[in-house]
Amino acid sequence: MGEERLISTGEVARAVGLSRQTIQRYMREGLLTPVFTTTGGHARWRLDEVLEQLRALHRRAE
Repeated sequence: MGEERLISTGEVARAVGLSRQTIQRYMREGLLTPVFTTTGGHARWRLDEVLEQLRALHRRAE
């Protein structure tokens, strides 16, 4: 099994149907955590991890 590709914040936003700004706000607020942040300050994500974090947020909100 190959290594899963890390994706940008914009790619995450498109995949989950939220704006890039919303993903960035959730990250600033500690609601979403990227796999890592580049030296230039760009977050890199695994889509499956983002989806799980969003599911957990949804469960907490219920």
